[in-house]
Amino acid sequence: MSAYLVLDFAIHDLRGFMEYADNVPAFLAKHGGRYIVKGVVPKVMEGDWSPERMVILEFPSSRHAEDFLADPEFRTLKDVRLRTTDSKLVLVEGCD
Repeated sequence: MSAYLVLDFAIHDLRGFMEYADNVPAFLAKHGGRYIVKGVVPKVMEGDWSPERMVILEFPSSRHAEDFLADPEFRTLKDVRLRTTDSKLVLVEGCD
């Protein structure tokens, strides 16, 4: 069953964040992932949720997504994202 990582984030250090943005695609591909939505500014349609930017990543399974996040080689990039953004991340399974 497909799984999705949904990231809601605000960048507060764009120059620092570019290290993450430039290098994360290789790790994404390594774990079978792909971008569905890539850093877009969302249009809020209902409620009081006001994300600044959104990314949605698709993986073949939850396990692939979890392995992506746990990859020791990815840890340095994850630290860059955490240092340069305020972010919230959730994992959801699709309806395959």
